[in-house]
Parts: sequence; C-alpha cells; structure tokens
Amino acid sequence: TLGITVLAALLACASSCGVPSFPPSLSAHVVGGETAQPHSWPWQVSLCGAGTNNRIYRVALGKHNLEVEDEEGSLFVGVDTIYVHENWNYDLAVNDIALIKLAEHVELSDTIQVACLPEKDSLLPNDYPCYVTGWGRLWTNGPIADELQQGLQRVVDHATCSRIDWWGFMVTEIMVCAGGDGIISACSGDSGGPLNCQLENGSWEVFGIVSFGSSLGCNTRKKPVVYTRVSAYIDWINEVEILVECFQ
Repeated sequence: TLGITVLAALLACASSCGVPSFPPSLSAHVVGGETAQPHSWPWQVSLCGAGTNNRIYRVALGKHNLEVEDEEGSLFVGVDTIYVHENWNYDLAVNDIALIKLAEHVELSDTIQVACLPEKDSLLPNDYPCYVTGWGRLWTNGPIADELQQGLQRVVDHATCSRIDWWGFMVTEIMVCAGGDGIISACSGDSGGPLNCQLENGSWEVFGIVSFGSSLGCNTRKKPVVYTRVSAYIDWINEVEILVECFQ
C-alpha cells in the first residue's frame, strides 16, 4: 500500500454538499460490527489496488457492500494522479494526507455525492459528536467488513489528547483525536476514511482523516484514533487544484 492516508471521500467546493439522499442512522458502531444504512455516507469511497503506479488503482464509488461487484448505484473509476503531501513523514505520521484526481468525470447521484470541507483552521470543541466510517476490521485482529460500518467518535481536544497518559507528544495540533472510550473505534483497514461531523445546518463535513491508532488494540481506552485535521490543510488542498471541477 502507499502507507499514507489517501482521503477516501469525495470533497467539493460546491455549495451543495454534505447532505445525503438517505440520511444515516446515528447510533451504530464501527468496532462491534454495526452496519451503516446503505448509501447514507455517499461521499465514502474505497481505494482498490496496491503499489505506486496509478494504473494499478481504481476507486469504488457509491458502494455499500464491497463483496457485490455490480452493486446498484456504484461504479469503479481509474486514477489519474495521486497527490502526496510534499512534507509527509511516515515515522511521525506528520502531514499524513494525499488526494486523488479521478481519471474521468463522475456524475453525482443518490448514491454518489460530495462532502463539505471545513473552514480553514476551524476546530471542534471537546466531546463534539462525529462519526467515522469504513470497511476496516470489525474488532482487533477480526475480519474485514463487507458492508460499510459507522461509529460515534467524540472529539478529544488537543489539551486532553496530548496528556502523557493519552498520546503525549505524538499528537500535534494539525491532528485531531476522537474516541478513546475503549468501546467504539475505527480499526485496521479504516485508514484514509472520513471523520464525518455534522454542522448546525444539517450538512456533513469531513473534519478528519483516519491516520493511526494504538498498537494495543483498536478500542483502547485513552488511545483515541488520531486523524489528520482537514481544516489545517485547506490551503494545500486548494493548491493541489484537483477540486477545480468540483465534481459538477
């Protein structure tokens, strides 16, 4: 794999974003095997393939069950370019973000929609409820999910997450922590997936990207999942200029 967090969501600069045609049920877990309502996170994508050659990759859009190849409302698109952050550091998980430019134009539908980007440098308060989504392991060392999973992850502010008995110096201010209750968590295979946070107007924005978790287990208490904080990279995202078409 790339070993870097490729943002597994469709993002847009368009004003119409973050409002799914099929609203999510906001009570499910990731670890624990709770399944999301089909197509309730329509900006979630799956990156298939391995290696660094773009031609090896394809992006699955509009998916709910990855085991169903011809799932209604879904499609597979090739990759034109993968933009890895120029200051990415694998060992420190710093600037752990990459963006993908699709090889062809994608028409939006009920099952394929775009999420909103957060405002530049915006922060969410401690305990703010967000949802992580992905097809990762259902529990530590458990099976990979076929159907898209979701889980409530409450934001842990930097002052708390950087405590010595939490993540300490490993967490920087360009990251965001969420979870850590020892019950609900993202897991292996969820990397690159979105931390979806709902605004007061009802729309959803991708506030974080799953970056890393604890080697002690997916749902270790005081070891919340650490996400790349998208609001710290708005200028970089704009500079990459892959959002010019806004998927319109």
